[in-house]
Amino acid sequence: MSDVQPRHAASSPRALLFAVPIGLLVTTLASLWALADSPAAPSADQILPPAPAVVRELPAVQIEIEAATDPCDDAAVTAALASGDDSAVLAAFGGAEAFRTSVIAGAAPCISLSDASHVWVVVNKARTVEPRDYAPRSLSGSGLMTTTGSGTARTDVSAALATLASAAADAGAGRIGVNNGYRSYDLQVRTYGQHVRAQGTASADTVSARPGHSEHQTGLAVDVVACDGHCTGIHAFAGTPQSAWVAEHAWEYGFIVRYEQGRTATTGYIAEPWHLRYVGPEIAAVYHAGGFHTLEEFFGLPAAPDYVE
Repeated sequence: MSDVQPRHAASSPRALLFAVPIGLLVTTLASLWALADSPAAPSADQILPPAPAVVRELPAVQIEIEAATDPCDDAAVTAALASGDDSAVLAAFGGAEAFRTSVIAGAAPCISLSDASHVWVVVNKARTVEPRDYAPRSLSGSGLMTTTGSGTARTDVSAALATLASAAADAGAGRIGVNNGYRSYDLQVRTYGQHVRAQGTASADTVSARPGHSEHQTGLAVDVVACDGHCTGIHAFAGTPQSAWVAEHAWEYGFIVRYEQGRTATTGYIAEPWHLRYVGPEIAAVYHAGGFHTLEEFFGLPAAPDYVE
């Protein structure tokens, strides 16, 4: 027999037993007995109260949100960091963009943007070189013409710079030489002091880093010059074919122009088209593709136009 009763059966006492909830059955039967003695029994429609609305409780939906995995717990990342191979670290993170995203999100506690031994270090007026007496493990010259006694840089940086200069010459952009590379903390004391004596502290701070705040101490920064026939000074670099070529192609060799025109409010320095900063080919490619203009912007750091006293 079907459990579903036709509509016209609703007035049948037998049908009522199936149509009403059990909780109402006792009340309904009591009403029927009481009305049996009544001279004019009402119809079933008058006896039965309106059926209560049926409320269906949906089961709670349980959503599991998987916690973000700390890349620093990955064995590949740990091994790469231990090896000192920055390219391997970036690869273990899943690439430079994934690395950048993790750092900005604070999800990579094993990565320090203050560690001067890595290509991702950020040194500015608010961030010092750590440790104060840091010096790169290996330094070498690039084989390019050099105009000062500070022509060396980290070995990997010098090699990349030599490749960059060769490519520029092959492209017809002219010869590129080196003005300054690695400078120790003590040498930066003397360099900065010369600028202060020549033009005062306020002006010196826009063109030279205070000791402990110079990218040159990391061995990752190189000031380049144009050397067609003879090498000119750094302030003559802007407007040369070499400068134009460097601005367009430096990223292909792992370099960025660290202090661009119009970015003084972020970096605290005037435009220095000659100041190249090595960040490695992986980071440089993401930096270029993303249209970034400062490392502060790239890593989501505050602007650093002034020193923190």
